[in-house]
Amino acid sequence: MNGSVCHMTQKQHWTTEQIPDLTDRVFVVTGANSGLGLATTRALARRGGHVVLAVRDEEKGRRAAAGIIAQQPGAHCEVRRLDLADLDSVRAFARGIRAGHPRVDVLVNNAGVMAPPRTLSAQGHELQFAANHLGHFALTGLLLDLLAAGHDPRVVTVSSVNHRKGRLRFDDLAGERGYSPMAFYDQSKLANAVFGRELHRRLSESGSRVRSVLAHPGYTATNLQTSAPVGMVKLLFGRILTPLAQRPARGALPQLYAATAPEARGGDFIGPDGMAELRGGPTRVELSADAASAETGRRLWEVSERLTDVRYVFERADAPTARHD
Repeated sequence: MNGSVCHMTQKQHWTTEQIPDLTDRVFVVTGANSGLGLATTRALARRGGHVVLAVRDEEKGRRAAAGIIAQQPGAHCEVRRLDLADLDSVRAFARGIRAGHPRVDVLVNNAGVMAPPRTLSAQGHELQFAANHLGHFALTGLLLDLLAAGHDPRVVTVSSVNHRKGRLRFDDLAGERGYSPMAFYDQSKLANAVFGRELHRRLSESGSRVRSVLAHPGYTATNLQTSAPVGMVKLLFGRILTPLAQRPARGALPQLYAATAPEARGGDFIGPDGMAELRGGPTRVELSADAASAETGRRLWEVSERLTDVRYVFERADAPTARHD
């Protein structure tokens, strides 16, 4: 590790009580109706943020928003449909955000799917790579000019400790020649990490105010482990190991720190400070060598532009934009 965050490991862990006042700030949180996304949304709304719950199931999103408002009267929650595995849905969502908001202050790329049987997205991409990476790549690019107009703007991309086990199969991203549910989940989480670091690199080179920060929750009990996995993966992560897992409110602390803490820096990777980064308070942790590789970042970026038809354009005058064909 390259040091603790603001003396957190020496004295006390950072908590949601340290989130600054978020009044009048706009947050977009993907996968906001359950698990880490819901915990993140609840904490942001409690501090006054206007949170857009980007969800695949609008009814579940409305129930989540209603629950937050019941606990926090006056909370500002907005529900919009987003299926990250469908690039047409990503574009429609981005159009809706642009029509309703002159700026976005923080985008939290949180949603994910874990270890389903091999499935293809609407555009023919392997589902985990499509939902976990390509959808977020496209969404970030399509909202980047709104982020550039924001206050202390950030993109927070949620990866996993599993990114260190991942391998990008550039010659078989769709798993046509062989598919393992967990191996392709690890690939998608490595793609998240590579994207977040490469985005930081490009934002920095352009002189943009937008920060790209990475986070991971350690081992946290959410429906990610039960909604898509099958067989032994579901049994192991959904039942046997569950007693060892953190609750979502705890697991969300790294991404909340990345999204709100003034001292969070572009390019940081924030995760738990406990053994094997599985649980604990947020601290800076290390990316794998593959995730930090500029060559891997460039290659994944080019592939992602081609597969999504979203091409980022970084303007030197602190106004990065995206163009889609």
